[in-house]
Amino acid sequence: MKLNEIRDNDGARKGGVRVGRGIGPGLGKTAGRGQKGQTSRSGVSINGFEGGQMPLHMRIPKRGFNNIFAKDHAEVNLGQIQKLVDAGTLASDGTIDHAALKAAGVARGGKDGVRVLAKGALTSKLSFRVAGVSGAAKAAIEAAGGSVDVIEVVAAKDKHAAKHRVAQKERAADKDAKKAAAKA
Repeated sequence: MKLNEIRDNDGARKGGVRVGRGIGPGLGKTAGRGQKGQTSRSGVSINGFEGGQMPLHMRIPKRGFNNIFAKDHAEVNLGQIQKLVDAGTLASDGTIDHAALKAAGVARGGKDGVRVLAKGALTSKLSFRVAGVSGAAKAAIEAAGGSVDVIEVVAAKDKHAAKHRVAQKERAADKDAKKAAAKA
């Protein structure tokens, strides 16, 4: 056997039916679409249409709720962080932020930053700079002698809005300064 002699078994690949090619094959003229009407023509979009009856996709109940304003945080527990510090994967000196946790392999996803949760025990004195922290986690970090700095992470889609808010605040501050100068 040679590579150029390899063939499929007989009947393994069946050719497609060529419609609209004369009366010989049996699917000429109207090509199996019948005569006239919407479905005989191209560009028909009535899949799922049930003749006016309420379609199946509208009859079945809707479930759940999808909050379009929900933040996407990567959730990391204190126990996981302590294990990484003990293993030497995460440096105990310096600030622990999203980039450090991502490099250590615990903060997956989280386009809106990292949120620290209180599951597990923390014994090391650590400094955190994260987008969110639970109350119990904050208490545990401070009890171990560490500190928490909660920052606002701006997603790419919100950068324009954030710039707009900053500009508004600057204009308001300028206006207040002018008012104060006018009074003096």
